[in-house]
Amino acid sequence: MRKPRDFDAELKALEDKARELKNRKVQQLGELVIATGADALSADELTGALIVLAETKDAGKTEAWAKRGAAFFQSRSRRTASASDRDAGGASAQSGDAQPAPGGTGAA
Repeated sequence: MRKPRDFDAELKALEDKARELKNRKVQQLGELVIATGADALSADELTGALIVLAETKDAGKTEAWAKRGAAFFQSRSRRTASASDRDAGGASAQSGDAQPAPGGTGAA
């Protein structure tokens, strides 16, 4: 004889998983804001920039932004990997590499 399914328990587990995923997404968005240097912007400036981004229908612009974002993450992962192999002296080189990204956000 088959054991009856506990739909309430399954539903609660799914709701907990959805809540966990939403919290992780919010945390990762916050980390992204900090990593890109956008935390130096006011909330109004950041909101305005995101609204313009969301309203942009120009495929060329969005593709260019996507490429720039991918390059940011690729260079960041290389810096993180190479920094773990270096001693503390490599930290100053990392901070110099990260500076151009925030300045470029105004050009978009």
